[in-house]
Amino acid sequence: MTLYDQSIAVFRSRIDTMIGLLTKAGAHPKGDALLESRLADDMHPFANQARFVANLPGEALPRLTKRSFSSYEENAATLAGAKTALSETAALLDSVTPDELVAPDETVVLDLPNGMEFTLTAEQYVRDWSLPNFYFHLTTAYAILRSEGLDIGKIDFMPHMMPYMTKGPS
Repeated sequence: MTLYDQSIAVFRSRIDTMIGLLTKAGAHPKGDALLESRLADDMHPFANQARFVANLPGEALPRLTKRSFSSYEENAATLAGAKTALSETAALLDSVTPDELVAPDETVVLDLPNGMEFTLTAEQYVRDWSLPNFYFHLTTAYAILRSEGLDIGKIDFMPHMMPYMTKGPS
């Protein structure tokens, strides 16, 4: 499996998952008020989770390609705004080609705002930092919506599996 398959292709597919969740959230009676929902008082609300899902793939690009990315600094004020940010990230990912990615063993330095620094290979960065963070925020967004009573289930979190289905439930 290539570094592109491990990163860009996964991010792109799961962005569609988040867009699907936002579409269902738009039909919920709370509507845009869902953006302030959270699982616990000390956790970020749904709006932040959506912003992080939109930002994390782009934030990987300067480490994995020669591209730059400007993160969304503000949370979307509406579910539609969150979908727009995700759609923009999807379009950016759609424009990345496999030959743009660095070699999997290329050194990547990860500097965190708190002053911590990590030195990894590009493959380690994707596997151990970028994808786990991305999935954490995607899963948290799903859990927030589920806790607010949205009629969503595993198929809404894993729609990318449908093309592989060879037999339906009995």
